[in-house]
This record gives sequence, C-alpha cells and structure tokens, in this order.
Amino acid sequence: MNVFHNIIEVRNIPNAVVTIGTFDGVHLGHQAIFKKMGMLAQSVGGQSVVVTFSPHPRQVLNIDSSNLRFICTPEEKLRKFEEFGIDNVLIINFTREFSRTPSEVFIKNYIIDNLKPSYIVVGYDHHFGKNRMGDFDLLTDLKKKYNFKVERIAAQDVEHIAISSTKIRNALAVGNVKSANRLLGYTYSLTAKVVRGNEIGRTIGFPTANLELPREYMLFNRGGAYACWVDYKGLTYRAMANIGHRPTIGDRIEGDMLVEVNLFGFDDDLYDEEITVRFIDKIRDEVKFEGLPELKAQLELDREKALALLVP
Repeated sequence: MNVFHNIIEVRNIPNAVVTIGTFDGVHLGHQAIFKKMGMLAQSVGGQSVVVTFSPHPRQVLNIDSSNLRFICTPEEKLRKFEEFGIDNVLIINFTREFSRTPSEVFIKNYIIDNLKPSYIVVGYDHHFGKNRMGDFDLLTDLKKKYNFKVERIAAQDVEHIAISSTKIRNALAVGNVKSANRLLGYTYSLTAKVVRGNEIGRTIGFPTANLELPREYMLFNRGGAYACWVDYKGLTYRAMANIGHRPTIGDRIEGDMLVEVNLFGFDDDLYDEEITVRFIDKIRDEVKFEGLPELKAQLELDREKALALLVP
C-alpha cells in the first residue's frame, strides 16, 4: 500500500476509485465501502485510493475537542486500510485554512486534478468540504462535468443496529466490548507501551503490565475487568485486563483511568515494550474490596472466568 502525505506526490494512479473520510475504527460500514472500491477497481483495471485527514478536523476546529476520543490510532488505521485491500492512501494536512475550502473546489483541486477518478465511492451519509456542505447530491451534479461516476453505499447494520463510529465509541464507553466487536467486524484492541507501576499486583501473584495510553484513546468510562488476548513479539497470550481507578489501592484520582493487564503464564519484564491487548468480553464491573486478600480472591475468580472465555 502506498501512503502519500502531500497531494503533489500523487501521480499516475490508473483509473482511481476514490473515497473520502476520517474512517475512525475502520468498522463494517467502512469495510463495505472498501469492498465495493476493490470490485470497481478490478472492473476498470484501476486502484483504490482513500483520501483522509490529519489531524482530525474536530481537533483543528476545536469542536468539542476536549471530549474527542478515537477508536484507533493513525498507525492502526493505516494497518486496517491495508488489511482491507486499499492500494493507496492520501493523508491531507487539515488546517483552518483548508477547512474553508468550498466543497466543489475541494473536489476539483484535490480529487479531479490530481487523482482523475473513474469512480468516487461514499457512504450513505457522507459530507465533506466547508461546513460539510458537500454530499452525494453534489457529487451527482458534478459527475458529468468532471467525467467520473458516483457510487453510494447503503447503511450497514448488525442485528438491526446501524453501524457508526459513534455507536462503537458509546458501546466501549460502558464496557460493552462484545457489541463494539460486532460493529467493528473484528476484535477491538489497544496498542501501547508498558510503563512501570507500583508492582502491588506482583505481591499478590498477579503481576500486571501498566499501559501508557494517551487520553484521546481511552474510550472506557466505567471501570471493570475484561478477558483479552495479548500480542507480544509474535506470540499471543491469554490475559485479563482491569480498567479503572483501582479503588482498593486508592492511588488514582477521579477521572484518571488506568489500564492494567495480567498475562497468564508470563512473568518476564515488559517495561518499555509495546503490547497489543485485544478485548473479548467484560467479566465484571470495578469493585472496591476491603483489602488485598479480598482483591486476590476476586482476581482468582476473574482468571477462571477469563480462561473460560478465551477459547483458542
């Protein structure tokens, strides 16, 4: 997959099949767009192109940016693009000046002049350009003028729930990882560096890897214990994760959530190493115990529940 960070780098993509968006999570709805793009590209002997933006437009425009959360990092998003068959990605630097670009000017100057698309493919509710005025109807009006075709992908749903990044974020906020995974079409994960903690878990037989996670990627609003898989250096381990304030230990301030992961049968040093935690199901809500013996007893029960859920 080719990744371009400047429009002037993009040249000679044959019969480009283009889509535009932020694609947070690269969920089943996005995957339906990518699948259609692949079919169209094959039919015209072309290549697929995702046009996306960095930073996220809401970060630049300060639209509720303090509460902005993301399902995946930019690096994870690129990996998903490649996994789902995208040939080329153009990442446009999103600035306040760029945000004032009228929709038709954006299509002409960025998409038509540089990519010369055979097709532009969009989701059922896609909007773009200044004040999000561009939509499927505008593309339909422009297709004859600029000699391209337009395809709109219908809304995708799972068990009669329309798929959207917002619904996935809302599901993760309350710890409903099973619902989030169904809407994503894959297992939700966090990839982060392991940092040193207070090592209390090690004293009760449950050493944990504490993850250093930027606030914008902390989607969980409620504490709890989770069954998960951990990927590290090409190997996969069964594990359980605790997300929350550690009320029994009492060393976390309100609003400051921590992710701790206990890898089963693993006792090596993970400090400063990067691991990926894939969430399978929630085991229980976060609870404050009377002391460490009670916490240890609960963790032993949690481990048994996690093992039952983590079937290879």
